[in-house]
Amino acid sequence: MTYETPTTESESTDYTYDVTQRPQTAIDGVADAFVETLLELDPGFATSLGIPGHETEYRDYSPAGHIAMAEATQETLDRLTDLEPTDEFDRVTLDAMRERLGLELEIFETGLDLADLNNIASPAQEIRAIFDLMPTDTAEDWDNIAGRLHNLPDAVSGYVSSLRTARENGIVAAKRQVRTVIEQTGKYAGGGGFFDSFAESAGTKDGALPTELREKLRSGADAAKAAYTHFSSFLSAELLEAAPEGDAVGRERYALMSRRFLGASVDLEETYQWGVEELDRVIAEQEAVANEIKDGATIAEAIEILDADPDRQLAGTDSLQAWMQKLSDKAVEELAGTHFDIPDIMHTIECMIAPTQEGGIYYSGPSDDFSRPGRMWWSVPEGEDTFTTWRETTTVYHEGVPGHHLQIGTATYQRGLLNNWRRNACWVSGHGEGWALYAERLMADLGYLDDPGDRLGMLDGQRMRAARVVFDIGVHLGLEMPERWGSGTWTAEKGYDFLRKNIAISEGQLDFEFTRYLGWPGQAPSYKIGQRLWEEIRDTVKEQEGEAYDQRAFHTRALNLGSVGLDTLRRALVGAAPSGDDPA
Repeated sequence: MTYETPTTESESTDYTYDVTQRPQTAIDGVADAFVETLLELDPGFATSLGIPGHETEYRDYSPAGHIAMAEATQETLDRLTDLEPTDEFDRVTLDAMRERLGLELEIFETGLDLADLNNIASPAQEIRAIFDLMPTDTAEDWDNIAGRLHNLPDAVSGYVSSLRTARENGIVAAKRQVRTVIEQTGKYAGGGGFFDSFAESAGTKDGALPTELREKLRSGADAAKAAYTHFSSFLSAELLEAAPEGDAVGRERYALMSRRFLGASVDLEETYQWGVEELDRVIAEQEAVANEIKDGATIAEAIEILDADPDRQLAGTDSLQAWMQKLSDKAVEELAGTHFDIPDIMHTIECMIAPTQEGGIYYSGPSDDFSRPGRMWWSVPEGEDTFTTWRETTTVYHEGVPGHHLQIGTATYQRGLLNNWRRNACWVSGHGEGWALYAERLMADLGYLDDPGDRLGMLDGQRMRAARVVFDIGVHLGLEMPERWGSGTWTAEKGYDFLRKNIAISEGQLDFEFTRYLGWPGQAPSYKIGQRLWEEIRDTVKEQEGEAYDQRAFHTRALNLGSVGLDTLRRALVGAAPSGDDPA
């Protein structure tokens, strides 16, 4: 089928970007209606998209809120039952929604989401983190923030209700996660913590806020602190005792979570063995690059040389932020119109130092109208003030272009092609993180990591992601350790030593990552497994198309699908029309 495809001429380059238009279908209508329901049920989702109307509200974190979400999900699936796709875009939407929404209902039936608690991506952090995305330019913005601060206690109270219900049903996060969140939330609530600092920072471009509004912010911050103090006490007094000592979640739960993060079913034992072999392969490649840095050097010696190189060091977070921004801008300028299609509106990425000190680097997408650009955030652990560029060059490509910013920005941009659910509401870790890791390796192939130090940094990241596959599946399923790394069945303690040998990061970062993997089963491997599946799909399409294969066109066609499960992506692209025919 063929659609009218007007093009927009870029002002800064000599290429055109295809902005495909297509009529809305009945399936698009169901998908868009579901997004409207999500916006009503989850005001934080609206904030993440920059959509006004729910700025002071929170979603209902109680069991009733989970039930309401499940009922809306089932109703949407029921509405799709008798609808037939009219084109390839509809087919992808139907495939993706049945897979994603059906899986969420499976998880709802287990009650696992009521017990959601970990050190990185649970309501414990989400309730606070929404403030990072709220605008702060005007007095009205700060009034919205004050309103949400005053509503935060109810959100926390609902969350406590869910955790209690899950505990009564015998589902509680491991003690390690509970203890870590007690420490995190204690910092949120403590004097001089996030809420105090946030309220004190209040002001607009035009100056100070009215006294009444400042008092409202101060009282809101106090209410938020009190809520998190209560939450921390609940964790200590009620949940910790009921929490299991063991970290492993077992095969059944792990398989379910793996599907959530991949949008694909994989053979876990085969994937574990592949991870072991991939780790060995990456280490061998690292050894070869270490020899380039210094003849006969080991990997550890090469790292020591790079860390001692003053030209590869950054002192302070201001220097880190400036370096990130410069490298990110350079990548956009050079890749747009050559290796990737990047419209002008996506050329801006803001590199930010996060307001927390929890560790981790992450990306937040642009608002729906791009008035808030995509942002790369670096949460620097407390006490760390020196950084090395050789380790993080590849990270900038991962989070920016051609990684998450290109991927998420493209989906947001393609409003004429994708319905709102596919643009804004569907995010699959294996697709997204797999693409970003695929993008890192691609930048090496394009010559952007020819410097041996930068290349070793990329391989350092690849090694970490391969080690995650081995650790995560091995520990949670209780598999046998490879002889090279130990003996007997995997345990968390053996896993920490294994990670320390394979992940070259600071002790604080390693502790954070170790706890993250144990508390978020299936997520960390989705990067490397996602990369594997992306590369398999690309290679299959390349083989099918032969001489007609065009890599830039493949990337555009793939990214124009938005984030979908990797099984859906394979079905959409393998056997798809060659470049120049139908865009899906």
